[in-house]
Amino acid sequence: MKTIKQTYEISVPVQNVWQALIDPVIIDRWGGGPAHMNDKVGTKFTLWGGDIHGKNIKVVKNKELVQDWFGGEWEKPSMVTFTLLEKGDKTEINLLHEDVPDEEVKDIDEGWKIYYLGPLKKLLEK
Repeated sequence: MKTIKQTYEISVPVQNVWQALIDPVIIDRWGGGPAHMNDKVGTKFTLWGGDIHGKNIKVVKNKELVQDWFGGEWEKPSMVTFTLLEKGDKTEINLLHEDVPDEEVKDIDEGWKIYYLGPLKKLLEK
């Protein structure tokens, strides 16, 4: 199992980034839909019509979102942590994706950039 770490600076306030992570309407706009998501601990979420699914483990509004993630036919979840840091009118978002299957780490690392955090940043900075 491997770990993926990525950091993005997004030129919008932290609450905008938070909403883009937890609001299914906004998730649909950056490409992760159809989505079922909210900011409640215990919520079972789905992204990309269920291709990614899991559960919210820890939620600290505008600061941290920790989720169990399943992709494909995984036997056990990986853990994804988004940490948001307010930097004036910008937000730094740190991704920590733990327990990624070895054979999928390269594709998943690229997937975060191409399909998830990259498009989220692009949408918010329009």
